[in-house]
Amino acid sequence: MHDAFEPVPILEKLPLQIDCLAAWGEPRASGQGGGGPSRLAGGEASDRVEEWLLVGTKQGHLLLYRIRKDVVPADVASPESGSCNRFEVTLEKSNKNFSKKIQQIHVVSQFKILVSLLENNIYVHDLLTFQQITTVSKAKGASLFTCDLQHTETGEEVLRMCVAVRKKLQLYFWKDREFHELQGDFSVPDVPKSMAWCENSICVGFKRDYYLIRVDGKGSIKELFPTGKQLEPLVAPLADGKVAVGQDDLTVVLNEEGICTQKCALNWTDIPVAMEHQPPYIIAVLPRYVEIRTLEPRLLVQSIELQRPRFITSGGSNIIYVASNHFVWRLIPVPMATQIQQLLQDKQFELALQLAEMKDDSDSEKQQQIHHIKNLYAFNLFCQKRFDESMQVFAKLGTDPTHVMGLYPDLLPTDYRKQLQYPNPLPTLSGAELEKAHLALIDYLTQKRSQLVKKLNDSDHQSSTSPLMEGTPTIKSKKKLLQIIDTTLLKCYLHTNVALVAPLLRLENNHCHIEESEHVLKKAHKYSELIILYEKKGLHEKALQVLVDQSKKANSPLKGHERTVQYLQHLGTENLHLIFSYSVWVLRDFPEDGLKIFTEDLPEVESLPRDRVLNFLIENFKGLAIPYLEHVIHVWEETGSRFHNCLIQLYCEKVQSLMKDYLLSLPTGKSPVPAGEEMGELGEYRQKLLMFLEISSYYDPGRLICDFPFDGLLEERALLLGRMGKHEQALFIYVHILKDTKMAKEYCHKHYDQNKEGNKDVYLSLLRMYLSPPSIHCLGPIKLELLEPQANLQAALQVLELHYSKLDTTKAINLLPANTQINDIRIFLEKVLEENAQKKRFNQVLKNLLHAEFLRVQEERILHQQVKCIITEEKVCMVCKKKIGNSPYQGNSPTHNQDWSSHIG
Repeated sequence: MHDAFEPVPILEKLPLQIDCLAAWGEPRASGQGGGGPSRLAGGEASDRVEEWLLVGTKQGHLLLYRIRKDVVPADVASPESGSCNRFEVTLEKSNKNFSKKIQQIHVVSQFKILVSLLENNIYVHDLLTFQQITTVSKAKGASLFTCDLQHTETGEEVLRMCVAVRKKLQLYFWKDREFHELQGDFSVPDVPKSMAWCENSICVGFKRDYYLIRVDGKGSIKELFPTGKQLEPLVAPLADGKVAVGQDDLTVVLNEEGICTQKCALNWTDIPVAMEHQPPYIIAVLPRYVEIRTLEPRLLVQSIELQRPRFITSGGSNIIYVASNHFVWRLIPVPMATQIQQLLQDKQFELALQLAEMKDDSDSEKQQQIHHIKNLYAFNLFCQKRFDESMQVFAKLGTDPTHVMGLYPDLLPTDYRKQLQYPNPLPTLSGAELEKAHLALIDYLTQKRSQLVKKLNDSDHQSSTSPLMEGTPTIKSKKKLLQIIDTTLLKCYLHTNVALVAPLLRLENNHCHIEESEHVLKKAHKYSELIILYEKKGLHEKALQVLVDQSKKANSPLKGHERTVQYLQHLGTENLHLIFSYSVWVLRDFPEDGLKIFTEDLPEVESLPRDRVLNFLIENFKGLAIPYLEHVIHVWEETGSRFHNCLIQLYCEKVQSLMKDYLLSLPTGKSPVPAGEEMGELGEYRQKLLMFLEISSYYDPGRLICDFPFDGLLEERALLLGRMGKHEQALFIYVHILKDTKMAKEYCHKHYDQNKEGNKDVYLSLLRMYLSPPSIHCLGPIKLELLEPQANLQAALQVLELHYSKLDTTKAINLLPANTQINDIRIFLEKVLEENAQKKRFNQVLKNLLHAEFLRVQEERILHQQVKCIITEEKVCMVCKKKIGNSPYQGNSPTHNQDWSSHIG
C-alpha cells in the first residue's frame, strides 16, 4: 500500500444535514492569477484552477462554495499540519428557495447548467445565478436521473439524460437550453434504484437484480445478475465508458454489451455505498472509511478513515470531495513523483507505469521515465520467475539483448558481464527453472535476430538498443550484436534442445563466434555440430582434422570414413588441395568408397578439374585411375582426347601385365584363345579395351599405336590401324597373321563408305590381300616368326561374288592372275552385268518421267500466258482498294503482290 490521496477538511460541523453534493473546476479569471486549466505533474489541484462545490441539504438549502488552494511554501508550513495543503473556502451563495429537500444534483459545467431532482421532478438552473432555465414536465414523479456527456467525431458535446419515472425510463438530450425527447419511453420490471450510462446502454440496478438496457431504438433489455444482500444497488460510471456494478462487497466492470471486462472482481473490505473513478484509482465510500483500489493490477492502495462518510463526487481530474452528514473533505492527490517513487520501492511497476503515463512532463522526460519503469518491471518479472512475460516486455522496449542475456549464468564472457548493472541481485536459477528461463530467452533472441537480419543491409550499421540501467554500455554494431545473439542461441539450444543446434549452424547468415562456439561444442562433445560450424565458416581443414580424429574412436558418432567422404565431396575446386590431402587415407583403406570422392553425382564433384584428379590418382593410386576414367567417359560423357588416350593406355598396360602371366601359364603347344575370351581379369580388361577402341571417337590412334607391341595385341593394333585409315596393314593382320577371314570381312563391312575417298576401296584392299599379299615387313619391325604370305584365289573369288557391288570392276579384274579361267569369275561377271542392266533400265524410266513432267509444266505456262489483264489508271487493287499504278501485281488478278500474299496467307 501507498498514499495516493491526502484528506483535507473543507467544511466541518455544518449545521445543515448534507443530502447531495456536486463539484466542478474552472480557470481563474486573469485578475486572479490567469491561465487555463492544467494538471500539474504532481497531480494536485492547480493554482490556476478554482473549484466550486455545491451542497444540497435535507432542509432544502443549496449552498455554493468557492474553494481556492493557498500556496504555502514547504519551509513555512507548520510541523503540526504535516502538509502545505491549505484551502480558502468561501460561501458564495445560499439558495433557500427550495421547499423540500434536494434529492439529487448534477453539474454540467460545459453548458453552465445545474440539473437537479426536486420534489420528484427534473429542474434545470443556471449554474452561476441559480435562475431556473426549464423543467421537464413529462418527468413528473421522477425518482432518479443520470446524465452522460458525449463527444462526437466533429468535436461537439452532446448531453444525454435518462430519467426513471416509476417503472419507465425516459431519454432526453439537451439543445437550445431545453431537454428534448431522444426516443420513446422504456418499460422496466421494477422501480430503478441506481443507474448509469454505459456508452449506448444504460445499466440499471433494481431492488433485486441488475439489468442492461440498449439505447438502440428497440430498448432490448438484458438481465445481468442479482444485487446481493446490500440494501441499495450500486452502479457507477467509469471514465472509459464502462460501468462498475456492485454485488455486496464485490464490484465488477461491464461494457455496453453487459460483458465483464476484468478477469476478477474487486473485493472491498465492506459493502460500498458510493463510488467514483479517478484513473487509475477507484474510490469507494465504505461505512467507516474511504477505500482506494486499482483494477489493473488488482491492488488495495489506501484506506482513509473518516467520520461516517456517505457521499462522494468528482469535479474533474484530481478533484474529489467526500462528505458525511455534516463534514466535507477534499481528497488531495499525493504528487505523482512521490507515488511513483513509493511504488517502485514496493515493486508495483504496473501501477507506477500507469501514473507515469498520466504525468504532464515534457515528452522526452516522460518517455525516459516510462522506459526506465518498464525495464524495472521486466527485471522484476524475471526475478519472479515469470520469464515469458519478462522477455515480452524487454522485446517491446528494445533493451540491449546483451543486458538481457546477462540475467543468465554463463552466457556472456565474464569480463563483459562484470560491466553490466542491475537494480537488484540476480536470482539463482537451476534445473527446471533454468530450462524454462532458457526457453523464454530463445523466443526473445529469435525475434531479435529476425529483426536485426532484416536491417543488416541498411546504410545505418549501428543498432538502436537501450540499456537496462542508465550508464551501462550497450553494443552498437549490428554485426557484433548478431554474433553475440547467435552464439547465445547456440548455448541455449545446448541446454534445452540439442536438435536445434545443427539447423542454427546451417543458416547461411549464421554469425556464431567461432572460438566461443568451438569451445562450448567441444565441451558438450557435439562433434557433428562442430563440423557444421567449421564448414559454414570455411574452416575446412579443422573440420577434416576432427573427422580424421573421430573416425578412429569407437563410441564417436563420426566413426568410420563415410563422413569424411561426404565432406570432401562438397568442398569444390577451390579446396582441391585439401581434397587430395585428406582423401589419401580413405583411398588407401577404402578404395572403392574413396573413389566416390571424385565420382559422386554431385555438382561440386563433377566440376573438379579432371586432369588434376587424374594426375593425382595416377601418381598415388594408379589402380583407381581406370574406374575413374570409365566414370568420367561413360557417365559424364567426357570427350577430351587426353582422357580417352589415357584410358586406352591404362587398359593396354593392364592387359600386357596380365598377358605375360597368361602366356606363361599355357601348356606347351596350346594356342591362346581369341582376344577378349581369356578367363579372369585378362579377358575382362581386354574385352573392355577392344570395345573402347571400337566405340570411342575421341582418342588419337597415331599417338597410341606405338604403345601396342608388334609381337602381341594384334587385334587391338588392327583396330588402331583401321582408325588411322591404314586398311591394308589392318587387313594384313587379319588375313595373314591372325588368319581370320571372318574378322577381315567384318572389318571391311565396318569401314566401307562409298562416299569417302579412303574407305570406298576397302574391299579392293581385301581382294589385293588375297591375290597379291605384300611382304610381312609392311607392318614394320615385327618380332613374330611368320611364313611369307601366300595368295588365296578361292577367298578372292568369294569376295568378288559376295561384294561385287562394292568393287571397281576394272580394278578388280586387273588384280586377277593372268591364268584365271573365265568360268571362275562367271558368277561375278553375271552379277555385275545384271546390276548394270538394272541401273540402265532405272535411268531410262527416270528420264521418261522427268520429260513428261517437263511437258506438263510447259503446257501450264502456255495456259497462264494466254490470260490477259488490262491495267488502266483507274484500276484499283481488289484487296487494299488502292490504284495499281506502276506497282507489280498478281497474275491475272488486279491485286498488289504484297496484298495477294497477305490475302492468301
